[in-house]
Amino acid sequence: MIFSKAGFGGAVADFEGAVVAQDAKRSGKAFIRLQETFGRAGETELFAGGPRLAAVLERVPPGPRAVVAVLVGACVERGADAERCAPGVLAGLRTALEGAVAFGEAWAATGGGPFPVPDDGEPGEEIVERTGFAAAVGWWTLSQWETAAVALLNHRAVRAMLGEAAVAEGPDDATVRGQAGGRRGELLRLLTAVAQASGQELRCLSYALQVLDDEPLVVLHRPSATGYLLRLSGIGDNFQLHTLLADALIGGGHVAGRAPAPQEVAVCRETPGQVETQGSFELVAPGGDRLWNEGSPAGIPVVDGIRLLVLDEPSYARTWPAGRFFPGMRGDLILERALEPEETQRWFARVSPAGELTV
Repeated sequence: MIFSKAGFGGAVADFEGAVVAQDAKRSGKAFIRLQETFGRAGETELFAGGPRLAAVLERVPPGPRAVVAVLVGACVERGADAERCAPGVLAGLRTALEGAVAFGEAWAATGGGPFPVPDDGEPGEEIVERTGFAAAVGWWTLSQWETAAVALLNHRAVRAMLGEAAVAEGPDDATVRGQAGGRRGELLRLLTAVAQASGQELRCLSYALQVLDDEPLVVLHRPSATGYLLRLSGIGDNFQLHTLLADALIGGGHVAGRAPAPQEVAVCRETPGQVETQGSFELVAPGGDRLWNEGSPAGIPVVDGIRLLVLDEPSYARTWPAGRFFPGMRGDLILERALEPEETQRWFARVSPAGELTV
């Protein structure tokens, strides 16, 4: 495949060759050209460029590596193959998280104080002396790695590469945070460690790593004493889940209440934009805790091997812009069937009686 040497494809080829040859001067010039030419890149250049840049990420010096990862993510957002780009970006993300954990620990051990706010440059000598270079770069570039990784995690195939999330049962340990299996679990554990060491919470990355796909969900509608089995995929937060639940149950004619308009549902699936909507339920955990719309479906407790959610009448009127937490991620919620009365009763026996909600 031949690209114009003056365009993004040529810059990718130059950068790739310079990095492999460990030619610092040449790679520095090509690095600048990558950024200068990306905005004018054509579809073919982006499709080819993303995977090629991802393949050499590990060899790129630590400072510019995160910027190249962001370019890879941008290529994916414009059509490059996310699966081919994922290994390099996710490996770099893990390294950055490990560095950020070490940074927080070293910062505390050398006197503490307010954490430095990363800028567009590199960490200064004083910071490097306190924490070490690798730790400082990890902290300095963490937001860039979050941007790159979330772009890839919008794709279900990339999320599948990280392995399934293991879940714990019971109201005191119901989310996948710190409980996931495989690479997904390791990244979540590192995220938790970063927050503990520095107070830095990467909410977008955390939510993206916790997105559930093809996940069964039992929903009990307390006002009508009915139950339903649904299956969810690609839902970023409970605002999105709330609207899709209202569409499936109220819009489907199964329970009474306000059904969202078609456009409100569309923006929660794959249509761009946001549309004002209104709450139809109170989302409640089996033990009686309120499940806030600001949370994610991963926070719905697991009971007897399946996530269990209770719907009560809304305690107050609430409106918000319906849409997707991750605009590039397709969301879906499928109603598989209504539960038989005997099944519903068995599930209701596992939940606390209606009462004052706990927070």
